[in-house]
Amino acid sequence: MVGPRYPVSVRGAALVQIKRLQTFALSVCWSDGSDTFVRRSWEEFRQLKTLKETFPVEAGLLRKSDRILPKLLDAPLLARGGRTSRGLARLQLLETYSRRLLATAEHVAQSPAITGFFAPQPLDLEPALPPGSRVILPTPVEPPLSHAASRLSIHSLEAQSLRCLQPFCTQDTRGRPFRVQAQESLDVLLRHPSGWWLVENQDQQTAWFPAPYLEEVAVGQGWERGPSLGSSGPQFCASCAYEGSRADELSVPAGARVHVLKTSDRGWWLCRYGDRAGLLPAVVLRPEGLGALLSGTVFREGDSADEAQGSPKPSQATAPAPIVPARPSPGAIQNRCCTITRRALERHPGRQRPSGGCVDPVPHATTEQ
Repeated sequence: MVGPRYPVSVRGAALVQIKRLQTFALSVCWSDGSDTFVRRSWEEFRQLKTLKETFPVEAGLLRKSDRILPKLLDAPLLARGGRTSRGLARLQLLETYSRRLLATAEHVAQSPAITGFFAPQPLDLEPALPPGSRVILPTPVEPPLSHAASRLSIHSLEAQSLRCLQPFCTQDTRGRPFRVQAQESLDVLLRHPSGWWLVENQDQQTAWFPAPYLEEVAVGQGWERGPSLGSSGPQFCASCAYEGSRADELSVPAGARVHVLKTSDRGWWLCRYGDRAGLLPAVVLRPEGLGALLSGTVFREGDSADEAQGSPKPSQATAPAPIVPARPSPGAIQNRCCTITRRALERHPGRQRPSGGCVDPVPHATTEQ
């Protein structure tokens, strides 16, 4: 890796509540093109006030007109909606503060103090959040639609056939067992933002199924040896920085998010990082917890990241099992659907397949894509 890396942008991703403790999940993009998820508390951000001692001129201690360091504003103590609403307001303020901090002079934004603050810490690289964690995402601000676009807000959903990576067992929409074998094809009827998609098998059973267990079927996909894990593969993160010593090895920073393409008993896994594919020692890789949750599992205010429903069957393959998104209750999934989709699902819980083999489309709103 050439030159020191430094953060270039920060986005507030989620509010994580663990009992009475609130932490703020941030997505950090770095100068080398990598991105990481970190969690910081409000007190940790307040400790950045020590930047005044490191950069007294930029802090305006000598002359107020020279101040370029932003001020950390706080949300009102009695915010409407209680503690959670105040936490979400703080998340937005921290995003604004971080962006302004990185927009200051180069010697400030790229200083060790700021780079070290946003660098992943050991707790950020844990494969799972602490038990009882509650992950809350702010409601996204949608751009206003033009008059023409608003008339096209409802359209049809075309089913796509995807292949299951490994055996998985759950329940269908009628509460019956829904078992899928590796390489079995499923028709995706609805891509729900929770990470659980509505699928249909060859027996016309419909069920909510974890999206990470599905992959597209492409011609010539796979490797000559070893199990194929798809074009992207399950997502892992590097527990420490690794500098490749050979042309076929990857160099990654600590916290780098990589996709495992092929595993091996020899301790070296074929991975994709950015636009490159190469080998990494398996000992530095661990299942990504927070990043996988925030990238593939989208919760809104009031949803919790409890243990996923459904249990994957033990796989005989050497490939690691994909991370299962935390599954909301069936009622919560239905509530996130638009009215038209809910009516369609209630009216056709076991929809009949047309004679031509195509799935009858289910209308839905654009926000569910």
